[in-house]
Amino acid sequence: MPSGISPRSQHRPLHSGTSAVPSVTSAGIPIEVRRSAKRRRTVNAAFRDGKAVISIPGHFSQAQEAEWVQRMVTRLEQRTAPPLRDTRDSADELAGRAAELSGSYLGGAARPVSVRWVSNQNSRWGSATPARGTIRLSHKLQGMPGWVVDYVLLHELAHLIEASHSAAFWRLLESYPHTDTAKAYLQGAAFASARGLEGAMQEDEGVEDPAG
Repeated sequence: MPSGISPRSQHRPLHSGTSAVPSVTSAGIPIEVRRSAKRRRTVNAAFRDGKAVISIPGHFSQAQEAEWVQRMVTRLEQRTAPPLRDTRDSADELAGRAAELSGSYLGGAARPVSVRWVSNQNSRWGSATPARGTIRLSHKLQGMPGWVVDYVLLHELAHLIEASHSAAFWRLLESYPHTDTAKAYLQGAAFASARGLEGAMQEDEGVEDPAG
């Protein structure tokens, strides 16, 4: 059976209760604000489980919360966004990209027979049929950052080696540097799409700043 990545993850934006605080990032990723009485002078931001988690001191006013959430989300996006590339690849270019990714991250072990865009795949970002060596990418990925498309393509390449989402499968993706950020981007894109928002993007990196 084909295996793949589904865009239908359900996420609800979390916020502190003030309308001045954004509930999603510019890429549509839900924002969760966490207040802590133990945190006195620092603010932290990190992508975790498909959300942008902003940790702030418990004594912050609503105005301070709104200011620091916006500031830290902006810095987080700037620090985690790799360069863009054109993702309107032809079938031949997709095959070439697949070969590059397989060689760089899978030791060349994944050798697909075909890689192509499809427009009838609405419940998954990508899918693979290991028995046939075929990979299909949803046309909805076109226009997303290249590192996101590369992640989906690499994900499907890994399925040609390990069909299930086993521990062995996830180990195959450990060397790709943008796995967690790409997963957060795709979850945010699914969240935005489900709510009719325009635009679309666990704890790897944090951004800390003195807040006092």
